Amino acid sequence: MTRLIVGPFNRVEGDLEVKLDIQDGRVHQAQVVSPLYRGFERILAGKPPLDALVYAPRICGICSVSQSVAAAKSLAVAMGLSMPANGELAVNLIHAAENVADHLTHFYLFFMPDFVREVYSGESWHEDACDRFTAMKGMAARDMLPARAQFMHVLGLLAGKWPHTLTVQPGGSTRSVSAGETARLAAVLAAFRAFLERHLYGDKLERIAGLSSAQELWAWAAEKPASSSDFRRFLQYAQSLDLASLGPSAGRYMSFGSYQEGGAWMFQPGVFTNAETRPLDPGLITEDLSHAWYAAPDGPQAPFAGETRPDADRTDAYSWCKAPRLGGRVMEVGALARQLVDGHPMIRDLVSASGGNVFTRVVARVTEIALVVMAMERWAAALVPEQPFIVHGHMPDEAEGIGLTEAARGSLGHWLRVEKGRIANYQIIAPTTWNFSPRDENGVPGALEQALAGAPVRAGESEPVAVQHIVRSFDPCLVCTVH
Repeated sequence: MTRLIVGPFNRVEGDLEVKLDIQDGRVHQAQVVSPLYRGFERILAGKPPLDALVYAPRICGICSVSQSVAAAKSLAVAMGLSMPANGELAVNLIHAAENVADHLTHFYLFFMPDFVREVYSGESWHEDACDRFTAMKGMAARDMLPARAQFMHVLGLLAGKWPHTLTVQPGGSTRSVSAGETARLAAVLAAFRAFLERHLYGDKLERIAGLSSAQELWAWAAEKPASSSDFRRFLQYAQSLDLASLGPSAGRYMSFGSYQEGGAWMFQPGVFTNAETRPLDPGLITEDLSHAWYAAPDGPQAPFAGETRPDADRTDAYSWCKAPRLGGRVMEVGALARQLVDGHPMIRDLVSASGGNVFTRVVARVTEIALVVMAMERWAAALVPEQPFIVHGHMPDEAEGIGLTEAARGSLGHWLRVEKGRIANYQIIAPTTWNFSPRDENGVPGALEQALAGAPVRAGESEPVAVQHIVRSFDPCLVCTVH
């Protein structure tokens, strides 16, 4: 057996290292190492509760709105606040704009450039892939980046700036919009829809969102040449390389639910396993520190009682990432989990055929772009400029709050405890913490560590391409992981 250390990974937010034990040309086992410590939970201790709205978004520069939303939700629970209708719509739009931009960036700039690698030079599609997806030189980036920049005007109109906006508050949004600004929102969304329908899909958003089975997906792909859209290109590459055989999931998926409107969810919360959705009980969430560089208590901790005390001298640890579990079980989170929990028929059909894997994770992410942009159009049209966007309240001296939401990469939770008017404890579990966790006290690997087992490694490969595809299929954000 040989040891191969892959990393740091490029095109990933933050530092990541993967240690692979190779036997007979395949990964025997993996250790996913998050080598950076940041300490935001310790920074927040002792601060006034509302300071979380300033500090939490700075955990990350690409999913800061998700951190804002989770922080605002935890504060809203502690304060007993509910948003007015306009506030919900505005926060949904702000959050969705960031999540969609993350999905788009991942597909075009992080995932697809791997198909340009020389190892694929014998594939019939390789020359087209090089023309389209070579990093920063291919035509796809030239098409996508201006469209993404224009789409981000949604955040300028509704949030004032991005990242690290202060617009999202426990009681709604501080930024009301005029009738003229709602018209500008509609124009921005229409332009972005045009880009998606021309380049990403080569078809109407409604057609993509309405695909209801694996058979329909492949029939749709066959209607036009692969070169007619970037999603069709991906499907061609995925089929020829059998990406459905890479990065298998353990089969347990979780979503905290996202985009609430009038008490209803766009994407339902829950747990999907054994082909059915079950209710989510956040009280079953714990964090295990047995293989992380922190002072380890006796057994896993519930977040409200969680501790973050770094101990870099531990010899039985290998990551700054904690190991979150739901009822003691590993959970995969992300767009695939969201669509399985919510019951998207095509995604469930694909997973029933081949399970969670590199292919189904990317298909779920690309499908979700269409679903969310269509919802954004509805939310923008539903804004009523004359009505309130925010309500205000008082923070008690003693309170607790949980803020659960869905970032682009999956389930994000903030747990807040206030004592004597100050933050007594603040614990955060980010999506990549779930997916990239180390082993727990029972020696059970995290979601990515399990997905890497069995991956092929060619002789002489220092950066195995199969490992690259598997890691990127989770769209990792390591700075959130080690918050």
